[in-house]
Amino acid sequence: MHVLLVEDDDLVASGIVAGLRLFGMTADHFGTAKSAQAALEASYFDLVVLDLGLPDEDGMVLLKRLRTAGHALPILVLTARDAIEHRVSGLQAGADDYLLKPFDLKELVARLQALQRRVAGRSTNIVQHGPLCFDPASCEVKLDGVKVDLSRRELALLQAFLDNPGRVLTAEQIKDCLYGFGDDVESNAINVHIHHLRRKLGPRIVETLRGIGYQLGQAGP
Repeated sequence: MHVLLVEDDDLVASGIVAGLRLFGMTADHFGTAKSAQAALEASYFDLVVLDLGLPDEDGMVLLKRLRTAGHALPILVLTARDAIEHRVSGLQAGADDYLLKPFDLKELVARLQALQRRVAGRSTNIVQHGPLCFDPASCEVKLDGVKVDLSRRELALLQAFLDNPGRVLTAEQIKDCLYGFGDDVESNAINVHIHHLRRKLGPRIVETLRGIGYQLGQAGP
């Protein structure tokens, strides 16, 4: 899951980014509305966490502009504005969820996972794919009931495919799911991650469509 964090407080932002990465997510932080919008135009994100008190523009204005422009990705407003009229205005402007500061990181993660689950059309957090079972909350993967250890980026890669069953993902989309803007990405990194996933979850877990991209296949031997 690739999260765009729009937050002007660097200390708060660094804590959120570090926490999200512990749960297998990729997070990019931007401190202004202008830089956040440029990031959305340059890369693929699954979710946006948006503070309203930005230095160059009110976050509510950015929210309305994104919705008017047709951006449909889930947006969670994270703010200290606790008046009921602020929450109502945020939801009516297009926010999918509204979380007040101060907050617990576990609650933020749970809300983001719920939003992603809704986008993927699932009613429960547990993802079952044949003999494969994946729990995003605990980052636990089991194959035929046996726990399989995956790295953070292997988990992110697996979730990207499980959240998009039947959809072909290009190498660029996969890269955006796994790496942030400041990450140094080697040319064969995506192939290496796919190789490791196939070794651990079965050679057909990722199907290659040459010249097009990759899609979710069958788990197991």
